[in-house]
Amino acid sequence: MDLEDLPRPRGDAASKLAGEDLAPYSQDELAERIELLEAEIARVKAHRDRAAAHRAAADSLFKTSGS
Repeated sequence: MDLEDLPRPRGDAASKLAGEDLAPYSQDELAERIELLEAEIARVKAHRDRAAAHRAAADSLFKTSGS
């Protein structure tokens, strides 16, 4: 069985990252980590905004005139 065939692990990746010991990292490694996390935050916010816009469009489309 290949690793790709295994079910994806469940859990909150952000919580796992928050629990990681940062002591072994150099300042450069920490700066790189911050850049990666900021990029991920921007990606998640963009997805959230697209999902909200999609939901608003669906709500508008299916809104009944009686409410």
